[in-house]
Amino acid sequence: MDGPVDWGAVSAPSDRQGPGPVEPPASGDPDSALPSVLARVLAFVSIFVGAAAGGLIGYAFAELGNFGGAAVGLITFLAVIIGAGGVAVVAVLTLRAFGEWDTIRAREQSGAGPR
Repeated sequence: MDGPVDWGAVSAPSDRQGPGPVEPPASGDPDSALPSVLARVLAFVSIFVGAAAGGLIGYAFAELGNFGGAAVGLITFLAVIIGAGGVAVVAVLTLRAFGEWDTIRAREQSGAGPR
């Protein structure tokens, strides 16, 4: 270091200007946009149903195509992943739509009207 450090230029944490206190949400806003627990459980279970259906379709395709050995397992596995992934996308979009619908309905019931 070239010279002494000027400690007077360092400010204490209490001197800093922050964003200020966080205000609680307005009373008309819903506490959460999450859909009900039942909707989330059904969405979770539907992913497994989609995976099972994809696996059955993939296995039937591999058997009808006369693939042998490891190819049947690979095709079945890929079909399981594709089936589960497709249903998961639809489930997530559905849950988001439910959450938005609940938010809009709560806003309209509180008298705030649509935005």
